[in-house]
Amino acid sequence: MFTGIVVGMGKVLGLRRSGAAAQLELDMGGLAEQVGLGDSVAVDGTCLTASARDGGRVCFDVIRETLQKTTLGSLQPGNQVNLELALRYGDRMGGHFVTGHVDGVGVIASKVTDSGQTTLAVRVSERLAAGMIAKGSIAIDGISLTLIDVERELFRVGLIPETLQRTTLGHKGQGAPVNIETDHLGKWVHKLVSGYLPQKSNIDALQLKKWGYGSGTA
Repeated sequence: MFTGIVVGMGKVLGLRRSGAAAQLELDMGGLAEQVGLGDSVAVDGTCLTASARDGGRVCFDVIRETLQKTTLGSLQPGNQVNLELALRYGDRMGGHFVTGHVDGVGVIASKVTDSGQTTLAVRVSERLAAGMIAKGSIAIDGISLTLIDVERELFRVGLIPETLQRTTLGHKGQGAPVNIETDHLGKWVHKLVSGYLPQKSNIDALQLKKWGYGSGTA
């Protein structure tokens, strides 16, 4: 479990394919000292398990499902990734509950800076957008952010200078793919509520929005 508060950036040293899987090697710098074998680390919002460590270098095994459903499969040596260590009991909850289980990949549609704030628009599938509400939480590449508004296949978030400086969103621009994880609580609410509504087999999140469930307010 994570909070979406990025603690640093790592550099990709290699992504070595082995059949349908791969091994990802990162330079985590001083953060590696806090990582033991078997520990969970969020890499661009994807929960991975550390399988080897040598100084600042940490290796992770990546299965086919992860390579297919996230941006990790397209990483190249030299790329930077957002890092967060697993949440410990007693830690501050500065963001929101993030599982590290990516729901899908979005593409940055625009990135506009005005009066000290950067507004990021991300294009996603209709299925992903259906699980979002205005003023709700979203994780983009593992970064906990608040949704400004949500359209059928697009959402917007605001980025403060601190976020741009400390995460990879500072150098990603239009056309860049990003990992998306919708709010875990919202998924459970959707599952529980849909069971009490008619035509259960035909109900999806878009229908719930039309009926007034899950619509965000300021």
